[in-house]
Amino acid sequence: MLIAEDEPAIADLERLYLADAGFGVHVERTGDAALAAVDRLRPVAIVLDVGLPGRDGLDVCRTLRARGDWTPVVFVTARDDEVDRLLGLELGGDDYLTKPFSPRELVARVRGLLRRAALPATAAPVVVGGVELDAERRTVTAAGRRVDLTATEFDLLAKLMSAPGRVFTREQLLSSVWGQADYGGGRTVDVHVAQLRAKLGDASPIRTSRGVGYAADVG
Repeated sequence: MLIAEDEPAIADLERLYLADAGFGVHVERTGDAALAAVDRLRPVAIVLDVGLPGRDGLDVCRTLRARGDWTPVVFVTARDDEVDRLLGLELGGDDYLTKPFSPRELVARVRGLLRRAALPATAAPVVVGGVELDAERRTVTAAGRRVDLTATEFDLLAKLMSAPGRVFTREQLLSSVWGQADYGGGRTVDVHVAQLRAKLGDASPIRTSRGVGYAADVG
């Protein structure tokens, strides 16, 4: 587990609780040091402060995703600003917390993210339209092309494709994928759906049910 946080008191608290939860934890104070640590340590997840000095957390995440590194990222921000949070998700973040937050909540978010990514899957790959999702290998192809998704994007697509044609409300998706029906509001779902559509391209099976939610349709 990598923590990238420039405030020593917060970094120490995060480290203490994550270590007590059984994670091996490494702490870095700057964005450049965090990127070097990712290459060196290959952490299972990253707790990434948005406001790092120099190269900030958003740029760190952007750099990781651009080079094909999809290590789960939980953003931490001191600003209760929806624009910052949504920008972080658009850049490939999986989750976020706004300071001040309970360190127990951080542990729960990290555990939930890693638990979803590690769920055993024995079902055959699911095909909806031109998209194939293999839950066992956690891979997705669109029109025969491999598509790299964050852990949260994958879980959201898997939920939609689990019942083709069924419309899921934003609240249902929040509860199933994020674990909280009121987590971040519907805009969190909207941003992730937009990212999925952009990555899947013309093969995307995701349909908007105006005023309700989303569905995965064959055509």
